[in-house]
Amino acid sequence: MNSSLIKTSQSNNNTTVLLVVEDHNEEIKYIKFLENKFQNVLVANDTTEAYNILEIHQVNLLITELENTNINGLGIISKAKESISHISVILFFNPNQNQLLLKSLKLNLDNYIEKPFNSETFENAISKFENKYLAELKSKNNQNYITQYQNIIDQSCIISKADINGIITYVNDNFCELSGYSQSELLGNSHAVIQDSDNPKVFYQNIWYTIKEQKKPWEGIIKNKGKDGNPYYIKTIISPLVDYTGKLVEYISVSYNLHSAIDDKKHLFNKIEQNVLSILVLLQIDEFDILEKFYNISTIDQIEKIFTYNLPSYLPSEYRLCNVYFLSNGRFALLMEYDSFQNSGLNLNDYLADFILNVKESTLKFDEMEFDLNITLSYSIGNYCLFEDAKAGLESALNKKTSLSFANDHSMVVAKEAEENLEVIKMVKIALDNYNIISYFQPIINNKTKLIEKYESLVRLIDEDGNIISPYSFLDISKKGNYYNKITNRVLENSFKMLNKVKTKISMNISAIDIENKETNMTIFRLLDEYEDDNNRVIFELLEDENVKDFGILKDFIHKVKKRGVQIAIDDFGTGYSNFERLLDFEPNILKILIKTNLIEV
Repeated sequence: MNSSLIKTSQSNNNTTVLLVVEDHNEEIKYIKFLENKFQNVLVANDTTEAYNILEIHQVNLLITELENTNINGLGIISKAKESISHISVILFFNPNQNQLLLKSLKLNLDNYIEKPFNSETFENAISKFENKYLAELKSKNNQNYITQYQNIIDQSCIISKADINGIITYVNDNFCELSGYSQSELLGNSHAVIQDSDNPKVFYQNIWYTIKEQKKPWEGIIKNKGKDGNPYYIKTIISPLVDYTGKLVEYISVSYNLHSAIDDKKHLFNKIEQNVLSILVLLQIDEFDILEKFYNISTIDQIEKIFTYNLPSYLPSEYRLCNVYFLSNGRFALLMEYDSFQNSGLNLNDYLADFILNVKESTLKFDEMEFDLNITLSYSIGNYCLFEDAKAGLESALNKKTSLSFANDHSMVVAKEAEENLEVIKMVKIALDNYNIISYFQPIINNKTKLIEKYESLVRLIDEDGNIISPYSFLDISKKGNYYNKITNRVLENSFKMLNKVKTKISMNISAIDIENKETNMTIFRLLDEYEDDNNRVIFELLEDENVKDFGILKDFIHKVKKRGVQIAIDDFGTGYSNFERLLDFEPNILKILIKTNLIEV
């Protein structure tokens, strides 16, 4: 057989096998089984052919006869082990080859098979090789992966090692670049060379207790001082390394520059889901929406980045063991372990109040600009509904304009309110479907003549039990459920129909939201067209609304309806958009001023 022939099987295994047998019948006996197992199967029929193959190919498994007419098995094995250190060998031998067999023992072979043998014996030997080969391959791959992981981490992280006494034994280039020190200046010293004096002694005592006494990793934010004297913050994990007996060998620190290592909401949720008893602080830069309107995107981005970078420095120096998360739109989160904070002996409410004060007394500076920022924060404690509670508490604090809120169970309150709101929306929908959004018409009597001058249209809802519900209980909630416009249209229909039943004027409440809504606006003018002869008996009372989007639309509407003979009244003058400048533009027919409990019409 041509010894250079490589027979390729359908197997995905790229193992190379060399079979050395002199008898062609024996070759046929083994080759089919081997081809089904391995990708590359080479065959040699004598020693010379075997040597040639071993010089050219990286053989993983050598299967050879111990001795035959043209085969020197021991010589082939020795040759193979000289050039291929991890080659496995299966040796075929005859019972009368005891002397040669003794010599082969020195070669540390993997398997011996005595002739004659059955196929099961051969298959078992091959199976043992496969298991060994795969284990070795897995070990090599694992070592290769570890080396690659080390290189990736070394390139992207700030790494240092220290012996059991805390003396630095290794620092990578990133460590040197951030600290400003060279390797020669750091090796042989302790980390005290970069420690910042703002960190209290108890801070470092806690770290040493965790990694040395408890032999657990320590994780947190550390303020260090560079060679140039400027501080920098790192988010770090310091882990003790132990041998198989549990004896401390060294410490390794893997860190990130906090300026580039702020985690996002997903990481925050992943951390919370670990179900560790924690303290979550959510904070919002006050009036951030005004900043966004006043400055461009680049400036806002810079404000958020610098605030993020400075955030750890705003925390009281007695405790800074927390993870920092940037959420979006001037909102941030701090997460700390409850037990760790308790061990500090600090009062949490006082600690956070000092944090708020530190932010207030600081000035954020960049590009010759200065920003005095204030924050509102909410915190929750526990391992369940942390984010939901803190978020609900923060929204409540922002609405009430309080700077600090303890938010445990706030999410339950919000959930209860949401459930109640859902019931109201359901009630409104049923009332609309059954035409139970009705109008009450309140007569307005002239005190001098004692005659009814007009009727005011007032919306009411009849629930399924026949109860009359005032708009206070459902109108604002209806705006959130997109039913407000349907209610308005129903009230307009009711009010215009009333013109057929009375001879006085009818006053109807409408808001800027109604006028700006295309559907409601069309309904108003459709009804004015339908009741064209009665337009002079229609009064639109404009409700105060500070959220007017377009005063031009409002002014145009007033101009159009007044041309038809409709009168315009402004309700509760002075509480919303109706200042004196706007009053001149709108030219209302009636101005209603609320003074204590007396309603005066001018």
